[in-house]
Amino acid sequence: SDVFLWAFIRFASYSLTYTSMAMYAFHQAAVAGGTTMILDFVIPQNGKSLLEAYDRWRKTADSKVCCDYSLHVAVTWWSDKVKEEMETLTKEKGINSFKMFMAYKDVFMLQDDQLYAAFAQCKEVGAIAQVHAENGDLIAEGAKKMLSMGITGPEGHELCRPEEVEAEATQRAITIAHAVNCPLYVVHVMSKSAAKVVSDARRDGRVVFGEPIAAGLGTDGTHYWNKDWAHAAAFVMGPPLRPDPSTPGYLMDLLANDDLSVTGTDNCTFSVCQKAVVNGVEDRMSVIWEKGVHSGKMDENRFVAVTSSRIAKNSDADVVIWDPKMTRKISAKTHHQAVDYNIFEGMECHGVPVITISRGKVVYEDGQLNVSPGHGRFIHRKPFSEFVYKRIKQRDQVSKEPPVPVMWGEDSSPHCTWWGHLSYIM
Repeated sequence: SDVFLWAFIRFASYSLTYTSMAMYAFHQAAVAGGTTMILDFVIPQNGKSLLEAYDRWRKTADSKVCCDYSLHVAVTWWSDKVKEEMETLTKEKGINSFKMFMAYKDVFMLQDDQLYAAFAQCKEVGAIAQVHAENGDLIAEGAKKMLSMGITGPEGHELCRPEEVEAEATQRAITIAHAVNCPLYVVHVMSKSAAKVVSDARRDGRVVFGEPIAAGLGTDGTHYWNKDWAHAAAFVMGPPLRPDPSTPGYLMDLLANDDLSVTGTDNCTFSVCQKAVVNGVEDRMSVIWEKGVHSGKMDENRFVAVTSSRIAKNSDADVVIWDPKMTRKISAKTHHQAVDYNIFEGMECHGVPVITISRGKVVYEDGQLNVSPGHGRFIHRKPFSEFVYKRIKQRDQVSKEPPVPVMWGEDSSPHCTWWGHLSYIM
C-alpha cells in the first residue's frame, strides 16, 4: 500500500465522510482529556459552496456533540462566490477563521494570487487566515521521485516533503499575509526550520501565530522507518513528523517562550486497515503537561495559556480540575478515542484531568464519562477579535494618516520647518 501517496490525497475524501472516530466519540475523547470545546474543520470540495458545506456539517453535528464546538471553514478554491460566502459566514454564521492549503496540488491547493485574495478578504471581514504551509508543487515532484526509486512505504511520506518545503511555504504565507496586513495562524508547525520562520517573523513584528500540535511535541518521525508497517503508518500526517529526535524539545522551547503561541491536535483518525493518521485530542493536555511542565520547560501559567485561556480569551469558562501529581500510561486499550492505535502508546504522563465540567455539568469524573449527544452547542465566534486584530486596526489607522511632506534644500539635504502650528520633520 502506498501510504504516503494516500496521505497526499487523503483530504479529498476526508471532507465527504467523517472518520472512524465518529463525532460523538470524538467529543467524548475530548472531555475525557480535559478539553471542553472543539474547533473542527469544514472542508468543501474544489468548486463547491462553502455555505452548503457549512450547513451540512451543522446538520450532522448539532445533535451529536457532547461538548461545545465551533468551526473553521476551508477555502479550497477561489471565485467571487467564495468571497461573498466568506462574508456571509462571518456576518451570519459565527465563523471567524478560514483555512487555506498551500499543499495537496490539484485538490485543495491555492496559488499565491489566490492566497493573496483570500487573505485580503479575511482582513476585510475580520477573520483570521489559517494556512497549511507546505510547497505543494515540490511535494508533487518529490512524490514522483520516491515512486521512481521504488519507495512506497510510510518513510516516503516524510522523504517527499522535507523540512525545506514547510519552511519555504511558511515564509511565503507570512509575506503574503503581511502584504495585506492580515493576521495569520500557521497550523501544525512540525519542523525546526518552519518554527524558526514563525519565531523570527514575530520578533519582526508580524501578526502571526504558530501552532505546534501534540504529536509534534510528544513524538518524532523516526517511526516512519519502523519495520512494522501498521506502526509506521500510524504516524503519517501532513506536514510529517520530523525524524530529527530533537525537534519535539525545540518546538516545546519555542512554545514555552511565546515564539509559538497555542497548541492543537489536528486530530484525524482512521483505523489501521484504513491506513492510520494521527490521533491526539484526548492526550493533548497530558502530553503538553508531561513534555512542558513536568520537564521544567514551562510553568503552570504558561500551560494554561497555550492550552486553554489564550484560545478562550473573553469566552465563558468551563472547568477542568487537574491533578499534577497523578500519573497515567497512555494506551489504545484504555483511551476513549474510537481508533485501534495510539501514537503515544506506553507514554507515562504526570498530570491528569480528574474532573471535566462542561456548561455547568460534570461530564467526566474519575475515569467515568457522563455525556449525552446534543449536550454541547455551536459557539458563534465574532469577527475582529481584539486579541488578534488590535494591532492590525492600529496599523490601518496609522497608515491612513496623511503623509509628511518632504522639503529639500538646494544641497538636496532634508530640512525641518514649521508651517502654522504643525511641525514637518524630514
